[in-house]
Amino acid sequence: MASKEELFELLKDGVINYKEEQVKEAAQQAVDEGFVALEMIMDGLAAGMEVVGELYEKHEYFVPEVLMCADALYLGLDILRPHVPKSDAGAVAQVVIGSIQGDVHDIGKNLVKMMFDVAGWEVYDLGRDVPLENFVEEQLRTDAEVVAMSAMMTTTMLGMKKVIKMIKDKNPDVAIMLGGAPVTQDVANLFGADGYAESAGNAVAEGIKMIGRLREFEKKKEG
Repeated sequence: MASKEELFELLKDGVINYKEEQVKEAAQQAVDEGFVALEMIMDGLAAGMEVVGELYEKHEYFVPEVLMCADALYLGLDILRPHVPKSDAGAVAQVVIGSIQGDVHDIGKNLVKMMFDVAGWEVYDLGRDVPLENFVEEQLRTDAEVVAMSAMMTTTMLGMKKVIKMIKDKNPDVAIMLGGAPVTQDVANLFGADGYAESAGNAVAEGIKMIGRLREFEKKKEG
């Protein structure tokens, strides 16, 4: 019988080294032995995917490896997610996500999407090279609480400022998160964003914090 820590390690290692069978077996064992599924997802699978993101940034992993790691992660998720109680992770919130117009890089955005998936969010993925007004339209259509945009180039990053203004003009309560290589906390502040994520795992934590702030704000309005 494996301990909780051993299962975390097996899941994490299985994702990093795209060992699909290992991930499936560890996830099944976690379920059979009654471990908390959400913990297994966050401290096993998601922790592994964070390392994959770092390896990608260091150019030790490339797109094919990242995709194989994602396959392993999703196999584990398929087994574990049905065992996450709905109250813990019924759609926590909704997020519209995409890479900004002119930007065809989407690996970071896909990692962030995966983290939101893992955390039980409803994700509306617009893909890459997304026209600025599409972010606004999708937010209005879905009434998502968070809009997450990524940019990998300074030139495309400037489009974020326009989107933020367009969304806030129509719906000031939406929380907007930025991410991507050229984006810093200062840039996010300057553009009027509500959050900034330097890594995929951090994006979910940021998103949850922003939702917390939004909910408090709503309560104050009602009260």
